[in-house]
Amino acid sequence: MKSPQRLYKNGLVARSDSRELLSSDVLVDGDGRIAAVGPHLKADPNTEVIDCTGCVLVPGMFDLHVHAREPGGEHKETLATCAAAALHGGVTGLVLMPDTTPPIDTGHLVKSVQDLADDITGITMLPAGCLTKGRAGTELASFSGMVSRGVPLLTDADRTVPCPAVMRRCLEYARDFDVLVATHGDTPALSRGGAMNEGRTSYSLGLPGNPAISQEIAIDRDLRLAALTGARLHLQQISTAAGARAVSRAKEDGLAISAEVSAHHLVLDETDIGDYQSHAKTDPPLRLAADKKALLARLLDGTIDLIASDHSPHTEFEKSSDFASAPAGFSGLETTVLVLFDQFIKSGRFGWDLLIQKYADAPRALIGLPKVPISVGARAEFFIFDPAARTAVEKSWFRSRSPVNPLIGRDFAGAVRETVVG
Repeated sequence: MKSPQRLYKNGLVARSDSRELLSSDVLVDGDGRIAAVGPHLKADPNTEVIDCTGCVLVPGMFDLHVHAREPGGEHKETLATCAAAALHGGVTGLVLMPDTTPPIDTGHLVKSVQDLADDITGITMLPAGCLTKGRAGTELASFSGMVSRGVPLLTDADRTVPCPAVMRRCLEYARDFDVLVATHGDTPALSRGGAMNEGRTSYSLGLPGNPAISQEIAIDRDLRLAALTGARLHLQQISTAAGARAVSRAKEDGLAISAEVSAHHLVLDETDIGDYQSHAKTDPPLRLAADKKALLARLLDGTIDLIASDHSPHTEFEKSSDFASAPAGFSGLETTVLVLFDQFIKSGRFGWDLLIQKYADAPRALIGLPKVPISVGARAEFFIFDPAARTAVEKSWFRSRSPVNPLIGRDFAGAVRETVVG
């Protein structure tokens, strides 16, 4: 049975090709497609009308870097709670990292996770595959089986393939299969045991450091291997100014590469760890204020292609241990749009158009998916954002199973009122 039509009245429609917001109504038919867009649309008696006065209708975001934990880590997150968190944050599609138990390193396991995800209605969830068996970094995973199942990319998630020869073979096979490779830049011999960014703050807190050069060496290595092999390479979670400069130089040389940055690396730095705030522990770690400034500049000039949350939920119990022992990562799907609006869109540093380009269009394009504009004939995938509202980020506000985030206790401008999907 079809759902009733819904008419979203008096909203402001955001789009990627203009900073200007278009005053318009949006009619969604019973099949979940946009039937009309324009001012003063009329509704028949059976149409549900939603007043969007003062609100912005924004195409649904797409997150390329999400750790959903299922299978094997359901105490932290499930596919269902991950989907709920995504919709709560205005995200209508995502790529699942393969660092599950067991790791997703065969076509059979890809299909198993995809079958689980397909049972969750309303959101696109695509499982990525591993580069190496068990993410151990020694033997190549089953590329052919995973590619035949349609994986959007291959990655060992938050582990670097330590051996350059193995990484070279990964890139060569990926090139031959025409599949994207995503890498987590890290040099284990330098970062092992590091709890936060190495520097003056780590010394003052007495915490072991993870130096910026650990990521920068890994980025340089992978860029050189991409140049050698001609493979498509995506660099995850750029966190330093020097790393972003390396990306810029590689693009000038014509390499087929892309790079992402997280909201937390754009708005937080190492000082936000405060008094050993383990919720702020992440990998790569929060860096210097100068790095944060440089990453924003590189996002704005196009060096950094897209934004991704690196949603990495952990239980409150796990995060309650001492800072050095606590796991790295936190739940970020629900706060990414909110914090970027509060910090950048509201202040005029950039507009909704750039957010759509970087967090909706670019990640979809990178893995071959179409855009989801708010236009006639398109599937309805958008969220309603109220810029005049306020959102208090508290544990009870989260839909994620793991309400762990360094922004808890803070108040932000704006609120996602509803996410519409089909």
